[in-house]
Amino acid sequence: MSSAPAEPTLKPQGPTRKPAMAPRRRSRQLALQALYPWLLAGAPLAAETAPVVAQARELEGFAKADQAHLDALLHGVMADAEALDAVLRRHVDRPTAQLSPVERGILLIGAFELSKCLEVPYRVAINEAVELAKAFGGTDGHKYVNGVLDKAAVHWRAIEVSERQGQRRVAQEAGREADPAA
Repeated sequence: MSSAPAEPTLKPQGPTRKPAMAPRRRSRQLALQALYPWLLAGAPLAAETAPVVAQARELEGFAKADQAHLDALLHGVMADAEALDAVLRRHVDRPTAQLSPVERGILLIGAFELSKCLEVPYRVAINEAVELAKAFGGTDGHKYVNGVLDKAAVHWRAIEVSERQGQRRVAQEAGREADPAA
C-alpha cells in the first residue's frame, strides 16, 4: 500500500493571526505557494503552467484572491522566467538557481510586477515582495529581496525611479533650508 508523496507546501512563518487580506496581496501569496514546488523541484524555467495553475486553484483562500492577477502572475512568471532571471542575476550575489526557492519565487513575482504590471507603482511592487519575504522567507530574506528589487527596478522603471529619487532630493534640500543648523 504505497501512496504518492505529498506535494511540498509553503506556509507563512511566525504568528498565525489572520487579518483581512487584500485580494491582490492574497494573489501574490497564492502565486508564491503555487510556484514553490515548481522551484523546489528545479523544474525548467519554461515549464508547463497548467499543473501550477491547477495547484493554485486548490489553495486555501483562492476564492478571495484577485484571480485575474493570480493568473497573470503565474502565467507571466513562468513564461518570462528566463528574462526575469537574466535581469535579477545582475543584482544578486550568487547564481539565482542557488537562491532559496522562497526568495527566488518572491524575486520572480516582484520582477514580473515591475516589468509587466505597470499599473502597480514600483514601490508597491517592491513592498509587496518584502511583505511576502517577511511572511515566508528566512530571517533577513526581506532585506535581500528589497535590495535586489530596488536595484532591478531601474531596469524596468527607470523614469519612475528617477522621479522618486528627484522628489527625495528636493525634500532633503527643503529640510536643510528649513533647518539651517543641518
